[in-house]
Formats: sequence, C-alpha cells, structure tokens
Amino acid sequence: MAVAEKAPKVVDVKAAEAPWYRRWLPLIGVGIIVLYCLLPFYWMIVSALRRPTDQFDNSIIPRHWSFTNFTDVFKAGTGFGRGLLNSLIVAGTVTILTLVIGMVAAYTLARLDFKFKNFVLAIIITTSMFPGISLVIPLKKLFSDIEWINTYQAMIVPSLSFALPLAVWNLTAFFRQMPRELEQAAMVDGCTPAQAFRKVIIPLAAPGVFTTAIITFIAAWNEFLIALSMVNKKEFQTANVVISQFTGTSGRDQPFGSQMAAGVVVTIPLVIAVLLFQRRIVAGLTAGGVK
Repeated sequence: MAVAEKAPKVVDVKAAEAPWYRRWLPLIGVGIIVLYCLLPFYWMIVSALRRPTDQFDNSIIPRHWSFTNFTDVFKAGTGFGRGLLNSLIVAGTVTILTLVIGMVAAYTLARLDFKFKNFVLAIIITTSMFPGISLVIPLKKLFSDIEWINTYQAMIVPSLSFALPLAVWNLTAFFRQMPRELEQAAMVDGCTPAQAFRKVIIPLAAPGVFTTAIITFIAAWNEFLIALSMVNKKEFQTANVVISQFTGTSGRDQPFGSQMAAGVVVTIPLVIAVLLFQRRIVAGLTAGGVK
C-alpha cells in the first residue's frame, strides 16, 4: 500500500528574512496601549482592596488585603444601593427609548428620498455636539418651571437628546446597506410595510441595533453632569452622583478607598457586558460600512 507523501512545508521567505523589530514592534505597541488603558482600572481595584489605614500606600500590590471599603459602600445611609437602582432605571429607559425612536427615524431616513435629506442628517448629528455644560442652566430653568426637578424624567430626557442623534446616524448607515429587495419580497408574500420592517428588517439589523444599545447604555450609565444638576434628593440620585458625595469618618477627610470600591462596583458590569458581547459590538460597528 503506497504511503502518501507529506506536502512540503511552505516557508515565508520574506517573513523569515524580516528584521526582528518589524515582527515585535506591532506587538509591543499593542501591549503598551493595553497597559495604558488597563492601568487606571487596576489601580482602582488595588486601592479598593487596601485597608482604610493604608490608602496612601503606593505599593503596586497591597501588603494587606481587605474588603472593608466594599462593605462600607453598602452600609445604611450611604444611598449607594439606591443609586445603582436609579442608574439602572435611567440608563435602561434611555436605551429603550433611543432604540424605539432611533430605529424608526433611521429607517425612514434610509429608505425615503426627499429634498435636503443629507442636510437633515447633518443637523441631527450636529445636535449631539453641543457641550453639556452649556445646556445645564437653560434645562434647569425649564425643568424648574414645569416642576421636573428631582424626577427621573429630568435625567432621562437630556440623556435621550444626546444619545438619539448618534443612534440615528449609526442605524441610518446600517439600514442603507440593506437591500430594498428584502422589504419588496416580504410585501409580495403579503406583509404590510410595517410588518416587513418588524419581521424582516429588525432581525437582520440585530448587530447594529445591539451595538447601538450597548453604546447608549454605557453613555447613560456614566452620565454625571445632568444627574448632578437636576437632582438633589438622595432617593433620585444616580450611583455616580452618590459616589461624588461620599464623606469620610469626620465628614471632612476624603474617603478614597470607599470611592474606589464604589467605582469598581459601577465599572465591573460594563466591563463584563463588553467582554461578553464584544463580537456583536464589533460586527455592528463594521457591518454598516460593508456593502
């Protein structure tokens, strides 16, 4: 019985002859970027795991590990647990409203042809570029007049106004690369335009919609300025505002350990969500640019 000959091993001569720095410099560059991005988060975790008496110890690894800062964060009176719930309510509501309104607006702009459509898109994306600090005083005056101060809607509506333009722009680009024949085929099978959008387009647009949802939720979860300006009652404050108002044992010292522990608690859910759904996020970000 004849023995099959092994295929000759192909050697990339150019890669073998390339200088070592051409092979290693890209990896070194990626490592530096990763280290630069993760170092603040690592320092936050390390500071949170130090004992309160060791907060000014600058050792890279704590000499004594402690979870005291984490237990202090959830003590009665801090309001941190309630702040997490408020952040979830605000960020969740903003995300849902952004997706519902953004998908309809983006699909309309992607499919309908009308005069000045590109100008309308430019106006939409321009509205998200206004600095938030410039809108605080007008919004506070308006919300005071309509008695919205210390309410959830005082935080949801401004966050929605910042998140919606980006969502519309992103989803419009995604819907544009989807062929019109999809809706036409669905309508031939008896679907109305609304049913074709709901049953055909939305499932196919899941990567772009999912990416928009993640980005919107993260932006709304991290929002601080509007929440600080529009709410002064503890039962409505979000987690970020509660963290900024932590006080030390004497009411004058800065509770770095508790703030670091609270920052870890607030950040970890976002990190986990991004790690779990990173493939969908990347697919959504790149799908709109591929025809």
